[in-house]
Amino acid sequence: MESDSYRTIREPAEGYHTEKRSRFISHAVPVRTVEDVKAWVDRYRRQYYDARHVCWAYMLGAERTAFRAVDDGEPSSTAGKPILGQINSRELTDILVVVIRYFGGIELGTGGLIAAYRAAAAGALAAAQIEVRTVDERIAIRFEYPDLNGVMQIVKDMHPEILAQTFESDCEMTLRIRRSEAGILKRRLATVGSLVFRQD
Repeated sequence: MESDSYRTIREPAEGYHTEKRSRFISHAVPVRTVEDVKAWVDRYRRQYYDARHVCWAYMLGAERTAFRAVDDGEPSSTAGKPILGQINSRELTDILVVVIRYFGGIELGTGGLIAAYRAAAAGALAAAQIEVRTVDERIAIRFEYPDLNGVMQIVKDMHPEILAQTFESDCEMTLRIRRSEAGILKRRLATVGSLVFRQD
């Protein structure tokens, strides 16, 4: 995997698993922030208000360094950790997986719980559409109108996404490009006489 790309899911997906009459309902949802995570967890707690456990794990950021696993009353490391393990095994990020358990009256034991939560999380992830996204950088520039052709030639060569542009006596553009190509784009733009980089 390139350092400036990451794997995530496109839209929410669901899974379902039963083990000795306990029902495990799983949801995988794309998230960007801890606030997103909290909002989704709260939503599922309300939706499944009568469930015994609402366990979950998330991974955030292209570097995959922000994560958490929650057992919600299950024995330590029998729920959140196996859910997080399924996220890790697929190298996903910007994702939350929630597994809701309705207790079926039969104890599953530590090994049984780990296997059940792992299977439930795997079910939601198997149903999800995984996509690779790039880590992008925004570059904001200002230059004089006579340099427009020079700038546009570089833009045409390197294909950054144009987020905003104004062409008057002073021209401004905001570009977005994959992080690994941002340095090259900046070096090429810096050769244009009147061009300055601005804080966006």
